[in-house]
Amino acid sequence: MKELVMIIRPEKLEDIKKILDDVNCGGMTLYTAMGCGTQKGVTTDDANAVNEIKGFKTTINLLPKVKVEVVVEDKEVEHIIECVRETCATDHVGDGKIFIRDIEDVVRIRTGERGTKAL
Repeated sequence: MKELVMIIRPEKLEDIKKILDDVNCGGMTLYTAMGCGTQKGVTTDDANAVNEIKGFKTTINLLPKVKVEVVVEDKEVEHIIECVRETCATDHVGDGKIFIRDIEDVVRIRTGERGTKAL
């Protein structure tokens, strides 16, 4: 099993939900987030912008993001990644990232089922 942690543009959430529904993903966890990558959240439109965070001036511009976490069977990972890239890539800075982690085991609290049966 693998955990996919996807940091995406908020407007792409419905696309991600459709992709995960199409592969019969059993569930997902969503978080709203703010962040930036190596570009520090700066686009060509606001390259000289200075922001203030808790009273400190900074040139880092935190952009709204959505963090989606899912655990899927290994065989689904590449298909999901391919679909996310095809659907969510805008060819602009800030499209997001997918982190892939190994999951050793999972236990469904209600029934005690383990492994893929618990997904």
